[in-house]
Amino acid sequence: MRLRYLFLALVLAGIAYLALWPVPIDPVAWEPLDPPSTESGAHAYNEHLRGVERLAEGVGHGPEAIDIDDQGRLYTAFEDGRVMRFDADGTDGKLLATTRGRPLGLDVMADGSLIVADAIEGLLRVSDGYAYTLSVTADGTPYRFVDDVVVNADETVAYFTDASSKFGIHETMANAFEHTPHGRVLAYDLETDRVRVLAEDLYFPNGITLGPDEQYLLFNETTRYQIKRHWLKGERAGETEVLVENLPGFPDNITFNGEDRFWVALYAPRNPTLDALMPYPFLRKVAYRLPEAVQPLPELHGYVLAISPEGELLADLQYAGEGAYGPITSAIEHDGALYLGSLSAPAIGRIALDALPALTPETPPDDASAAPSGAEADADAGPGGAAEPEVGAPESSGSAPDEGRSAETTDADAAADAAADDASTADETELMKELQRERAAQREADDADAGDDAAGEGEGADADADAGTE
Repeated sequence: MRLRYLFLALVLAGIAYLALWPVPIDPVAWEPLDPPSTESGAHAYNEHLRGVERLAEGVGHGPEAIDIDDQGRLYTAFEDGRVMRFDADGTDGKLLATTRGRPLGLDVMADGSLIVADAIEGLLRVSDGYAYTLSVTADGTPYRFVDDVVVNADETVAYFTDASSKFGIHETMANAFEHTPHGRVLAYDLETDRVRVLAEDLYFPNGITLGPDEQYLLFNETTRYQIKRHWLKGERAGETEVLVENLPGFPDNITFNGEDRFWVALYAPRNPTLDALMPYPFLRKVAYRLPEAVQPLPELHGYVLAISPEGELLADLQYAGEGAYGPITSAIEHDGALYLGSLSAPAIGRIALDALPALTPETPPDDASAAPSGAEADADAGPGGAAEPEVGAPESSGSAPDEGRSAETTDADAAADAAADDASTADETELMKELQRERAAQREADDADAGDDAAGEGEGADADADAGTE
């Protein structure tokens, strides 16, 4: 009997703990869009990152971001605070400084010094063997999670992100479970030492980079699964909008190759359990009280996207098999290769671009698409709204049915087009020609019934279809 009462008391105590124990988070309800399909379409699983080689393996853990100088040398920083430089092949490592914090993003300057985003110490400059503090607060609010940085071409301004003014680097799950906008994008003037807030009330702003001609900044909002654009020049200077929403994973760092594409590192695919909890603040508090081992944690899955300046998906690169390099937190293109960084891996990753699929907008995002021009700057509004057409969708292989053409004609067109798509041998070519002849005969019959005007339309459509087949 006593054991029964003791068991009941323990159960009640557990329920009370899960429901009532104070937690540092104050969640707000949010309903994410249904994630893009990972079974088919543009984001279906693939193994394009299977062949990643390791550089500087064993030197340190967590080369979270990579930068490369004009000589092809690699710069990165490790979880123990060391900032280092390597030759292009990962050899001849040289210690540049130790920050005493957790250096994440970095940008190498023309004189060899580095501007470093340190999650604990703030915005730093590494030079002559030391790490100097540049900024630790803006508008009276201290930084809690300085995450990434990019410097403009004339080296006068360092643009950087503070992912949260409430939670630090060791409280990332608190950030995810609370899901409130405590992040900012800032600009530090390297000549006057002044800092400005460019955008605020952001959901974990993470990686940041400059776009073509430095017209704008792109930065990732990790917990909103989206990429935002902040205009620096032109009529829209000062405005912030969503460029790509509803990504298939948690976007981390982002880089620009200087020409025609951005590389977006995804820390991990989206977690269905976490997405399901988002509309329910109380349940998120309960989940936060659970032991970490049973919380919805990200899986090890190497994942990188390439997108165009217009937000079109150019490539989806993955690998989650044995020996996968990950979690990938940065990807930077240089001299025919893609260099990869990781928050915890013991090496820098590298894979040749010619080992990857063609980087063209032939395969559109399944659900992630460019936001409409002039999208709202208010982060609270979220990525919801009316669905937009898929960005970069390939054009149909045949002409659309003309008005006045019969259903039978449309069916014949579809059959001919299907055969044309499958044709790869001489026999299939003959079959395709036969179907075309049948389609032409059907159209002639329809044209006779539809009259002279319809006949003209049918001939134009027939010519278009024949040209496409040839």
